[in-house]
Amino acid sequence: MKKNTLYRLYSGAFIGLCLVPTVLMPFVKGGESKENRALSELPKLKTAEGDFNINYLSDLGDYFSEHFAFRQQLVTADGRIKTALTATSPNTDVIDGTDGWLYYAPTADDYLNINTLSPRQVSGICRDLRLVNDCCEQNGKRFLFFSAPNKSSICPEHMPYNYVPADAPDNYELIMAGLAGESFCLDMRAALADTGSSIPLYHATDTHWNNLGAYAGHSAIMSALDREACPADNWTVEPNGRLGDLAAMIYPSEDAKDTQVNSDYSFTYEYQGRFKALDDITIDTLCEGGEGSLLMYRDSFGEALLPYMAEMFASAEFSRITPYRFDEAILERFDTVIVELAERNLPRLAQTAPLMPAPEVGEGTAFFTPSKYVGEFSKKENCPVIDWSQIPVYIGQNGAYTLLTGALPESFFSGDDAGVYLTVNGTTYEAFRASEYSDCGNGFTAYIPADTEFDSIEVFTQCGDGHAVSVEVPADKLIRKEQ
Repeated sequence: MKKNTLYRLYSGAFIGLCLVPTVLMPFVKGGESKENRALSELPKLKTAEGDFNINYLSDLGDYFSEHFAFRQQLVTADGRIKTALTATSPNTDVIDGTDGWLYYAPTADDYLNINTLSPRQVSGICRDLRLVNDCCEQNGKRFLFFSAPNKSSICPEHMPYNYVPADAPDNYELIMAGLAGESFCLDMRAALADTGSSIPLYHATDTHWNNLGAYAGHSAIMSALDREACPADNWTVEPNGRLGDLAAMIYPSEDAKDTQVNSDYSFTYEYQGRFKALDDITIDTLCEGGEGSLLMYRDSFGEALLPYMAEMFASAEFSRITPYRFDEAILERFDTVIVELAERNLPRLAQTAPLMPAPEVGEGTAFFTPSKYVGEFSKKENCPVIDWSQIPVYIGQNGAYTLLTGALPESFFSGDDAGVYLTVNGTTYEAFRASEYSDCGNGFTAYIPADTEFDSIEVFTQCGDGHAVSVEVPADKLIRKEQ
């Protein structure tokens, strides 16, 4: 009887503890989330159209899992226990390193040198960046591209011992090798490695570089532009200067603060328009002491860079808009254009083409004679029957442009160095190699004038070894791309 009583008491206490977060949920808030996402809202039985919400129970489960009482404290306790006892993170997006350092899990492939871009994708990315540089030069603008390195690329010493990189180049190295010698490409890894700083350039519990790392990046950028950097100096370390985004994911109730490195420099630039926060889609600045005008496409790494860049340009626009725009209406407003892209996001360059007019190919350009003609272009009898599903070409409208994009079969390519060209009404355009319709580097994207009328387009490849294939696509075979 005594043993049964103990079992009942134990079971009752256990069930009671489990019920506490639910029972107290109306009275105790789960705490404001510090995660970089919006928590789910309390679902409704009916949808906005008045129909019954068939996902109500699953939505309610999601709501409860993100709002139960003492959620932040329980998540933090789970995080502390797992990192202390098993050296693992309870959050799949966070890697628990040594000495309290945390790393962003989606950067693991880059660190391990696995799942890298294909040689054809790398070649296409490099070709596309050269086209952007050519466009900027033709419009009298200075262009600069660089990739902000992952934390594990600059501070690998705290990565877990069981993360062993493969003996192969990563995406960053592959693209830098493909752009070797190009004046518009800045190797930010090398620039950060040359600082010789005894202070880490990245936060221990955050994804990004600290202010000192950002300043080192700024100095490298200005050097590449043949300009002086912002004269910031007298750096001091502030122990609790910044909330680490990675720490917030696994220790949300602790308000864990990471160190920050600050300079005593007093900035003079001013924000223009409606500025809310450094993660705004577009931020405009003015600085009386600055020179020139800047357009900088950036991601979250650009937030710490912004003050130093804004200080050195009379006017600047910092944009998170994609695709990047390089059309005449944009370029006429700036004399310097910079693209900053985090290392972990480099594969996006193979999927999203810049928004700019496709460059026309001059009449004097020498093309290889296509070794294979497909379909109507051959103008011969007994042409092969084309399976147009194997050569999807999409058409859409984007402001002043007609968008032509798609993917070509492997038979159109030989090797990795290949250009894709479109001939419309006698005018030949070079297409970007990036395309959302290809994950192997066989895609193309081109923006041509919106008022162009045509009955067909010729799509052809020209490979470095002389291999060339062409196909004429009738207008009625183009697939309408939904906006």
